[in-house]
Amino acid sequence: MEDINFFDKVYHVARLIPKGRVTSYGAIASYLGTKGSSRVVGYAMQAAGRVNPPVPAHRVVNRQGLLTAKFHFGGSTMQEMLESEGVKVVDDQVQDFKTVYWDPNIELAL
Repeated sequence: MEDINFFDKVYHVARLIPKGRVTSYGAIASYLGTKGSSRVVGYAMQAAGRVNPPVPAHRVVNRQGLLTAKFHFGGSTMQEMLESEGVKVVDDQVQDFKTVYWDPNIELAL
């Protein structure tokens, strides 16, 4: 994936997040070897609505499980999308975060 731009690398990882699971911007950045670039991962998620094949950007939250990007999904749509996959959200916070957390550094380890 060396000649692929950073956003495309982020989208590749995000597409691997299973339904009913979430990960964080920082976890994706860390997996890609750019630990300090979680904000750039967030920018990629903001632009994901224009990408094909689709990117499940609703499965990427902040490190505490907060739906910080919910406004990019048209209000409560991010919560609705997560809940339709079985992820419980209360007050913009993923419940049982440690249980539904998907860490690409562990899940995608060689």
